[in-house]
Amino acid sequence: MTPTGCPVSAGAAAFDAFAGPYQVDPAEALRWSREQEPVFYSPKLGYWVVSRYEHVKAIFRDSVTFSPANALEKMTPNAPEANAVLARYGYAMNRTLVNEDEPAHMERRRSLMHSFVPDELAHHEPMVRRLTRMYVDRFIDQGEADLVDEMLWEIPLTVALHFLGVPEEDMDTLRRYSIAHTVNTWGRPTPDEQLAVAEAVGKFWQYAGQVLEKMRADPSGHGWMEYAIRRQAELPDVITDSYLHSMMMAGIVAAHETTANAAANALRFLLQRRDVWDAICDDPSLIPNAVEECLRLSGSIVAWRRLVMADTRVGDVDLPKGAKLLIVMASANHDPRHFENADTLDIYRDNSTDHLSFGYGSHQCMGKNLARMEMRIFLEEFTKRLPHMELVPGQVFEYLPNTSFRGPDHLLVRWDPARNPERREPGRLGQHTVFPIGAPPKHAIARRVRIVEAHAEADGVLRLRLEDAEGQEMPGWTAGAHIDVLIGGYERKYSLCGQGGDTRCFEIAVRREEAGRGGSAYIHDVIAPGAEIRIRGPKNHFRLDEGAERYLLIAGGIGVTAIIAMADRLKLLGKDYLIHYAGRSLGAMAFLDRLRRDHGDRLHLHPALEGRRLDVAAVIGASTADTQIYACGPARLLGALEAIMRDHPARLHVEHFSAASTRLDPANERSFDVELRDCGLSVHVAADQTLLQALHAVGVDVPCDCQEGLCGSCEVSVLAGEIDHRDKVLNAAERAENTRMMACCSRARDNRLVLAL
Repeated sequence: MTPTGCPVSAGAAAFDAFAGPYQVDPAEALRWSREQEPVFYSPKLGYWVVSRYEHVKAIFRDSVTFSPANALEKMTPNAPEANAVLARYGYAMNRTLVNEDEPAHMERRRSLMHSFVPDELAHHEPMVRRLTRMYVDRFIDQGEADLVDEMLWEIPLTVALHFLGVPEEDMDTLRRYSIAHTVNTWGRPTPDEQLAVAEAVGKFWQYAGQVLEKMRADPSGHGWMEYAIRRQAELPDVITDSYLHSMMMAGIVAAHETTANAAANALRFLLQRRDVWDAICDDPSLIPNAVEECLRLSGSIVAWRRLVMADTRVGDVDLPKGAKLLIVMASANHDPRHFENADTLDIYRDNSTDHLSFGYGSHQCMGKNLARMEMRIFLEEFTKRLPHMELVPGQVFEYLPNTSFRGPDHLLVRWDPARNPERREPGRLGQHTVFPIGAPPKHAIARRVRIVEAHAEADGVLRLRLEDAEGQEMPGWTAGAHIDVLIGGYERKYSLCGQGGDTRCFEIAVRREEAGRGGSAYIHDVIAPGAEIRIRGPKNHFRLDEGAERYLLIAGGIGVTAIIAMADRLKLLGKDYLIHYAGRSLGAMAFLDRLRRDHGDRLHLHPALEGRRLDVAAVIGASTADTQIYACGPARLLGALEAIMRDHPARLHVEHFSAASTRLDPANERSFDVELRDCGLSVHVAADQTLLQALHAVGVDVPCDCQEGLCGSCEVSVLAGEIDHRDKVLNAAERAENTRMMACCSRARDNRLVLAL
């Protein structure tokens, strides 16, 4: 039984975080949980395990209900003998930024954040490049190497020590002690092993204190700990001696092992996908997004922990006060509810940065951009100097058994030194790509595709068939997904309407809009088979919930593109569904032959010019109370549906073609101030600036996608102030609650908002 008295399922009872499938592949081991039981109690672990993206992110966002106090709590309590060893060394690890509650956490975080801003991190980039070049020089002519032993373990630790400001003469000693901290906190050492680990941890603690005292004698350097010592003189009650000692030790571990493991995971992952490896060798601008995809699919931090501070509910599960949570980011990052084609490495994916490998919210990893910098430089050096490098076949990858950190103990690679490009082009060594510090912008990456077919599907409707420009497979997609088409200076969204599961191509249909902004006319007039264009996606903000029994699909005009894909999927699933398709005339209604062929007995056509105009109220009135309604079409149709379903908004799911204009006219807008309650910042939003732009300008991570108020990815929680809603996401009831808004378009009605950020 769970602590709340419910039966434990077979899957939950079998779950073991220290052995078996979880240690081999955490995300795959929890696939059953994501699909069937996203929050479950593990009797073997004594924790509730959380596996879905929306739940993990929600827990990270609420650090009051879900305290980080147990984040560094030992998974396996020490034997008395091990505690005696630690006591002999005066070990007294205190709270740090990782496991500290509010308000102390944010006060200290704000005080110590300066060293992590992009301009400050830029000081470390030449050092990272120099180290990377030096280490690769050591084995470039060998033809084989263990990248973990010969490079990836040492460079991140050296960078971490430089970042902290540790004197050169102390680096080797601290290197020897750092790994013991991981085993001590997240592993399951035996009683005998605990003694050896405790000795190493005690020495680590003692020596870290000695190094800190050395820094105090001259805190003028550029290191983070030296900056913290200077800040302590200004804020002695906030930055205490014990806190500095704990942060010194925790900072080494946080900046070292996570980056070393993430880099090893990324290189293994990319070398197993030769087509992707070759793509980033040919185009280094793809490296930043490749790093994000590797962090998403195979990050070094598998899971984190939280403590429930009050009775609460996650998903459909009631959690009691005092419950311990293991929130598995590795599983969340593979959740198909958030990531289209979630298990596939796609370096063109434009929401890769939504991954939770750095956490989220007020406790998001402060050093994330330093880790990104290191990983990008590693990949650039290898793709430039050893593009022909490959994994040694047959090697078995082994991992240190623990719940939370993951990276291979060894990574064996080989290559032919005679083929090293620098032997033919010595000038290559002096070249490098400049990567702006921080997350890659979502709009920086686009996939090249070729138009292989352009077919008139109906009057004024052109169907396009798109294939990868290099002949690779296209990513998978789900019903309701769309792509962004970048063409002729225009960017437009089009629903995918081909046959689901076809990885050879994408299909879209474009209606010529004479009163539009020019994009559809350009496609109709200029585009022809053989032309190359760029696209982003696929992505899905109109996802079909496949758990219902009955569905009503309503399409208006070109909105049929999303609806036909849903109909195909529901037919495959054997669901009960009806299609009502409204258009100006039969000649202007696309996909009629296909709809009649595949869905004839479910299809109802409503051509207005033939006297069969769609009666929305009658169609809705004929549906049962458990019918889920999906609709895509012009604003007038969707507005009528929303009015009819005002009392039952949960049953209605709509996708708008476009939002009202999001261009701001400063003459007609007011500026306003925003208080960010979680981080203690105040932000001014100018009349010509969106809230999203203002938040990004001060380094607050808020996801975004469409930037038109259509997708809902930039939603923020509002604690106080009146909202001027301008999105197409929230229904009338949700707007009336005045508790959330879309940062890309909505604004304040008066002069001030308070947000839970």
